[in-house]
Amino acid sequence: MKRTPAGAKAFCREAGLLSVAHAPYPVNLAAGDPKTAEAVRRSLLNDLAIAEANGSVGVVVHFGKPSGADPLEGYRNIVRMLNGILDEWRGSALLLLENQAGRFGSTFEELVTIRRLCDHPERIGFCFDTCHAFASGLWNGRNWEETESRGRELGFFDHAKIVHLNDSRHPSGSRRDAHANIGCGLIGSAALGGLVRSLARDGLPFILETPASADVTLPQEMERVKEFCR
Repeated sequence: MKRTPAGAKAFCREAGLLSVAHAPYPVNLAAGDPKTAEAVRRSLLNDLAIAEANGSVGVVVHFGKPSGADPLEGYRNIVRMLNGILDEWRGSALLLLENQAGRFGSTFEELVTIRRLCDHPERIGFCFDTCHAFASGLWNGRNWEETESRGRELGFFDHAKIVHLNDSRHPSGSRRDAHANIGCGLIGSAALGGLVRSLARDGLPFILETPASADVTLPQEMERVKEFCR
């Protein structure tokens, strides 16, 4: 099969796979500097076009970090940025806002509110990252039922399209983002298994973003995840 967007789209369709793109990590939706903001806008429009050509669900993007001390200004910049992009974008690929591991962009309330304030909320979905949720303190590994209930109450999971499934090298509430292999970090297999079984009922796809390891291979990790659902 040819290594082209059309070939990737056909491969995923024939294999029954979903593909998801990810924006470059320097992209900062909260940027206030006009030159930086314009570069972000153009970059994300290009990412959406690539995702569309490949038949991808959408493009995962982080809130980023406000340039000043006022988080409200950061939120305003994000809404302004998303509106500017989605006013121009006409494809079906979505922008997928991902929860972050730090103090900004880490809660269901922030993500849901930003989506609601945008002019085109129907073009925005969510990506839920398990390591980020753990590191931020949104989830402590023992309170998934409570965490999920809050997310459903706010409507977050109504618009979630993908789960980034990762263990964490650092404790809950540390606000340090460092992914670990499944079952090898501080979240552990029991907590991740409960989360997987719960969200799998919604039909959400899971993507592993775990590090290369001499101790565990990717096929082994995939088998662990499958075992969670058996």
